[in-house]
Amino acid sequence: MSWITESNRLKHFLYAIPCAIILTILFVGGLAAGMEFKDKAHGGVWDWLDLLATILGGIVGQMLQMAIIYILICVL
Repeated sequence: MSWITESNRLKHFLYAIPCAIILTILFVGGLAAGMEFKDKAHGGVWDWLDLLATILGGIVGQMLQMAIIYILICVL
């Protein structure tokens, strides 16, 4: 998985986790698309791997959110 250590993709992954814990994966999807649009608008290219890293972080965050909700509702 060396593709995630290239560029700043690890930051994309890590910053998406708290966003998905607090909000949802849908927010993270919009966040990822917005970041890529900003990169393209400022002369860069649309990087699908950055988008993928952000979405994967969102999936992890959403799973953590579901675990927290499960613990709060079912266990406590």
